[in-house]
Amino acid sequence: MPFTSGRPPAPEEVDELYARDYEEACLTLAQSPKASAALSRRCLQNILREKAGVKKSNLAKEIDEVIDNRTLTPALAESLLEIKSIANFNIYPTKSTAAGEIVDAEPEEAEWMLDVLELMFDLYFVQPAKLKAKREALNKKLTDSGKSPLGVAAK
Repeated sequence: MPFTSGRPPAPEEVDELYARDYEEACLTLAQSPKASAALSRRCLQNILREKAGVKKSNLAKEIDEVIDNRTLTPALAESLLEIKSIANFNIYPTKSTAAGEIVDAEPEEAEWMLDVLELMFDLYFVQPAKLKAKREALNKKLTDSGKSPLGVAAK
């Protein structure tokens, strides 16, 4: 998919389901902030449900739940609260009940949603992949030197 949005593609560590929605949201941003925001909200809701483990509800409640779980960085938690505020989830019920529903969105809301998705990608996909690669490299060194790998009790 050629990128003309000016935004980076989703990191390679991001599952295709999320990357596809993100990239389409990027590509539609200039022509339709409304469509971009709807795709971003759907992507955010899928990440919250599948990666953060929140219970299926409406997006506003899911944001509250993940923040209450205190598993996010302070910056990401603050960004999600701002998204919730910008998107007026509490004022416009249609926005909070159907994340993929097409509802009015300002260009700034759509941009901010994409910024938040990039932070979510880093937390749930990029950083775990980096940690896994480092762990595997260290375990190879340990094993090659006759030591037990991380997570395996020494005999």
